[in-house]
Amino acid sequence: MELQDRVVVVTGGARGIGLAIARAAHAQGARAVALVDLPAPALDDAATDLGERARAYPADLGDGTAVVDLVHRIEADLGPIDLFVSNAGIGSGAGVDATPEQWDRIWRVNVLAHVHVARALLPSVLARGEGYLLVTASAAGLLSQIGDLPYSVTKHAAVAVAEWLSITYGDQGLTVSCLCPQGVRTDLLAQAMGHSSVQTVVAHGLLEPDEVADAVIEGVRDEQFLILPHPEVATYYQRRAQDPDRWLAGMRRLQARILGEPGLDPPES
Repeated sequence: MELQDRVVVVTGGARGIGLAIARAAHAQGARAVALVDLPAPALDDAATDLGERARAYPADLGDGTAVVDLVHRIEADLGPIDLFVSNAGIGSGAGVDATPEQWDRIWRVNVLAHVHVARALLPSVLARGEGYLLVTASAAGLLSQIGDLPYSVTKHAAVAVAEWLSITYGDQGLTVSCLCPQGVRTDLLAQAMGHSSVQTVVAHGLLEPDEVADAVIEGVRDEQFLILPHPEVATYYQRRAQDPDRWLAGMRRLQARILGEPGLDPPES
């Protein structure tokens, strides 16, 4: 899909990867770019900076009713949505000690938000025979995330949601991509520096959000299912499938190396 004259929606659009994707879509000539995030001055500032073709839509992506209302409101304001980038996500930094409240919140944001978006989008997409949903998961959804059990579980689930939607509706007009970056230099990552989950991705090198956005534009243009800004993730994914026991042993060695780094805080799990 080319984004010229298209209506593009990006959740988590106030900062980081979401804002970079919104900027890239705007630069590609999108007719309208809807930035969605929690209500905050940063959201309004981001839309203002992008210009008159951008609009801010405050919403809590962890609230299913709010997600459905959001999609309907954007369609009423801007017309049919051509590309919906379901990008919002959170981490927990927890292991088996994660509280029910942590599990509930991360499940609603990292998994159910994609389901709610799809449910709201599908009637229009199926009627038109065209529409595009990009689900932001993570390399953790193809591999795992040392130090963060809920994040690993929900990102695996996000990949599964994207796969299921592609299988079920791919021949009826819905194109689906799944974005799985590794480490990206964002404010969210910076705030969690020192935790084992962050040290793992830092050790493998960080991309800038603009680099991820460039990969998204290319992947959407080619309508690829898996968009991997870190190409080495494909190699790790193949090794995991070919020899799971060897891959798990390697991940345990990586964990031991990360936790043994001087100055690293003990993991929360």
